[in-house]
Amino acid sequence: MKTRKLTTLSLLTAIALTIFVIEAQIPALVPIPGIKLGLANIVTVFTVFRFRGRDGAAVLAVRIFLGAIYAGFSTIFYSAAGGALAIFATIVLKKILTDKQLWVAGAIGAIAHSIGQMAMAVLLTQTPGLAVYLPVMIVCSIISGVFTGLCAQFLLNRGEKLWKISSE
Repeated sequence: MKTRKLTTLSLLTAIALTIFVIEAQIPALVPIPGIKLGLANIVTVFTVFRFRGRDGAAVLAVRIFLGAIYAGFSTIFYSAAGGALAIFATIVLKKILTDKQLWVAGAIGAIAHSIGQMAMAVLLTQTPGLAVYLPVMIVCSIISGVFTGLCAQFLLNRGEKLWKISSE
């Protein structure tokens, strides 16, 4: 990997982690446990569409690990399960979506993340009844995912000259 690309991916990881830490300090916008905007996912979606899927997966994996150090390692299982499904969905969608449709990738990635988190919660707690909460999570995921996808789309489409410099 070229030094410039490694540096760019490292900076993107640092930005995602910083956003994650700041967002963790913001009080919940809705009184529903586990619901948040997921603003760090702007960086993940952007990275997948600007670089390669595995680059986005690497940025996400490092952010999840370092975020777990900050938030407590009990969260790593939920974040990893949700993140794995979300990054898989985003990478698949990159093959069929245009640069003007990142909002779709954001929404579907957020839905996949909620499904992964819920599956892990059911697995760890052995409480299948938790799944009744999934429709609420999916509705919130669609809203937050469209927002994060639109932000990533804006970054990708408005910063073309800057992104070309960073990958030379």
